[in-house]
Amino acid sequence: MAVVTGGGRGIGRSIALRYAHEGATVVVSSRTAGDLEAVVGSVESGGGRGVAVVADATDRDGARRPVEAALERFGRVDVLVNNVGGSVGRGHDPFTGDDESFERTLVLSLTSAFWTSRAALPSMREHGWGAIINIGSGASKRSTESTLGYTTAKHGLVGFTRQLASVSARHGITVNCLCPGWTRTSLLDFEAVAARRGVSVEEAEARAVRDNLQRRILEPDELTGMATLLASAEGRGITGQVISVDGGYGV
Repeated sequence: MAVVTGGGRGIGRSIALRYAHEGATVVVSSRTAGDLEAVVGSVESGGGRGVAVVADATDRDGARRPVEAALERFGRVDVLVNNVGGSVGRGHDPFTGDDESFERTLVLSLTSAFWTSRAALPSMREHGWGAIINIGSGASKRSTESTLGYTTAKHGLVGFTRQLASVSARHGITVNCLCPGWTRTSLLDFEAVAARRGVSVEEAEARAVRDNLQRRILEPDELTGMATLLASAEGRGITGQVISVDGGYGV
């Protein structure tokens, strides 16, 4: 039984579909019902079981809703993928920006992972088994062209991963942070990147390609192999780790 937040598009969608293909029942959440319905439709057309939960991860109760739905319907949560994240608002310039943009970005990309994990942990402890996978970023380990709030949150997610792994290991729960680099999703907006860098869209994309050793932008499906390993019995010896699947980003 797996819960994937931000599961309507991109990496979250790919992970949810891979889990369903591997035989898991999946609960997916996001703010957009149409995206979730498409994911669940794909799951069910492949013979799997899926549940869509419309939820706003920036709200404490909303962040917990997909886990609560899984517990109510299936009685347990075995795997939680905290995939939801991004930058909120427009006032991200540290010299002229506003407090709200920074704070709301921290909530979306960091605090929401605590809220959702907190809802899932008692069930995992009760069953002596659980895997929490936090989706980080290239911005989890270095400065990037992203916003100050986003990079701060993704660095914080690494500390959250390690400390939660430390306190939950004795209960059979693993916690890891899976970090993509440049990945072709709806959140990858090269127009915005180009504007921040003061270059053309073409040059922004070319720079992104040059940022990793494989000289390419990855596809969301390429994250699913590691996400599956971390959720499996074969991955039980992996915890407290920050693992990159990014084509060699920033090496």
